[in-house]
Amino acid sequence: MTAPFDPVAWKLAHGRWLTLGPAGLLMAIINVTPDSFSDGGINLATTDAIDNALRAVDEGAAIIDVGGESTRPGAAEVSAEEEQARVLPVIAALAAQSDVILSIDTYRASTAERAIAAGAHIVNDVHGLQRDPELAGVVAASGAGVCIMHTGRGRRKLPDVIEDQFAFLNGSLAMARGAGIADDAIVLDPGFGFNKETPAENIELMARFGELHALGLPLLAGTSRKRFLGSVTGREPSDRDVATAATTALLRRLGAAIFRVHNVAINRDALAVVDAILQREWEMAGRISK
Repeated sequence: MTAPFDPVAWKLAHGRWLTLGPAGLLMAIINVTPDSFSDGGINLATTDAIDNALRAVDEGAAIIDVGGESTRPGAAEVSAEEEQARVLPVIAALAAQSDVILSIDTYRASTAERAIAAGAHIVNDVHGLQRDPELAGVVAASGAGVCIMHTGRGRRKLPDVIEDQFAFLNGSLAMARGAGIADDAIVLDPGFGFNKETPAENIELMARFGELHALGLPLLAGTSRKRFLGSVTGREPSDRDVATAATTALLRRLGAAIFRVHNVAINRDALAVVDAILQREWEMAGRISK
C-alpha cells in the first residue's frame, strides 16, 4: 500500500495526470445551478461560471469541478438535458482557454461522456458509481480519472462510521475494477455531509480519517461550508470558509491529497502552512534532502 504522502500519478483523460501525495491540491467548486446550498445562482450564467473558474485557477486551484445539479438534501432533480445545457458550455470554454484539469460532477453516464468529449479529465460521482450502472464503463473507456464518493443516502448504514465507509467504498471499487477502471485512475472521497446524520458523525469521521488509508488509494476531502461546520461555529454557509480551512489543515496532516473547496485562496494558505511543516518533518527524518 502506498503511504499517503508518497508521490503517485493520478491518470486522467486526454493523456493528462496529476501527482498526488507530496503537496495538497485544491479542487475548486463551480456549481452551475440556481439552488446549491451556499453558492446557488452565482455561476448560473455561463460567463460568470467561466470567470469564477479562471479566478480560482489564478488563486491556486489545480482542478475545476463543474456541476449542473445541486446535491443538497431536498434539492430538485434536473433532467440530463438540463444538466448538460448548464455544464457543457462551461467545460468547453475552459478547455479552450486554460490547461487546468477539469472535473465533471455528475452521476449520469450520458453527461460524463459528453463532458469528457468537451474536455473534462475527471468524473466526480457523489453516488460512488452505484446509481447509473453505465457510468463505470464510460470512465474506463475514456481513461478518465474518477472520484468515487461514499454516501449514506437511500440505504441503511452500518452503525460504525468507518465500517460503513469500507462496506460502501469496497462495493464501488468492485464495480470500478469490474468495468476495467485501473486503480491509478481512482481517488476516494468519504463524503462528509452526505447523510452523515449528525454533526458528531462527521466529526468522528474526521477524527478517524487516517483509518481510510487502509483502502490503499488517494483520498479527497470535501468539507467546504458543510452544515456540520455550521453546528460547530454557529455560522451561515457563506461565513464558514475559516472553519473549512481549519479542516483542510487537519485533514492534510492526516493524509488527504485533494480538497474540494469554494474559497480557494484561504485553503491555499492553510495547505501552504501544513505542507511546509510536513516538508520540514521529512527533512528531519531524512526522507528528502533540503
